[in-house]
Amino acid sequence: VQVVRTARVSPHVIRVTVGGEQLSTLPDLGFDQWFRLFLPNETGDTSFDLPTKLGLIGYLQYKRIPEAIRPVLRNYTIREFRKAQLELDIDFVVHGDADDAASGIANRWAQRAQPGETVALLDQGVGYGFDAETTEHLIVGDETGMPGIVGILRDLPRDASGLAIIEIPHEDDAQAVDAPIGMEVRWIVRTPQTAPGAAALAIVKEYVPASPATLSAYIVGERELPTGARRHLVAAGVPKSRILFVGFWRLGKAQY
Repeated sequence: VQVVRTARVSPHVIRVTVGGEQLSTLPDLGFDQWFRLFLPNETGDTSFDLPTKLGLIGYLQYKRIPEAIRPVLRNYTIREFRKAQLELDIDFVVHGDADDAASGIANRWAQRAQPGETVALLDQGVGYGFDAETTEHLIVGDETGMPGIVGILRDLPRDASGLAIIEIPHEDDAQAVDAPIGMEVRWIVRTPQTAPGAAALAIVKEYVPASPATLSAYIVGERELPTGARRHLVAAGVPKSRILFVGFWRLGKAQY
């Protein structure tokens, strides 16, 4: 696909819209649908002769691409997919500027992406799942989890109930959410002195599920948030199988 346009939608979020005929083959699954994103190599020409699946064999095929032309691989969540228009939005959390060598390569690319640039997507499906017995949802994340959280809230059954906690670095990073009326949505603005995820985790640790056996939880972000939240929920009686937790990034590691 090709970059169509970019927009700074908030102090820490740049939205890159991509488009192309091949998006007609991408399933529209909603919720927290995620994909492998292959970005142009910063060193020069890039080969997008990629495997169609990224299991063990596909990953080995990817790694066999010479490093000088191998695209950068990262994981992202669809922010919005307008299949009829063949457009897909990807939200990048950015800090610093495009020339900051200490920042992640996706951070730098998003800040300088230009219309017409080529990237590649490989669909990986939906992460969050819940059964008909679910009586309550707990949806938690930092700014890196916003696309998935917004998608889940948008696509939950309209009679769903529970709590969503979204921690952000600035109040203007909050986004419009189409949540069921029974879902309480809390935007938590952390202070510069607070470690990412710590404010959201503090709220989770005060959370007592009304019915632990039928709670479904989705917790993502800086790795201390999902691991700490899962530990609390398991201690509260929530079955491990009902908790999806993913460390999207690690403080001090500029990988993303």
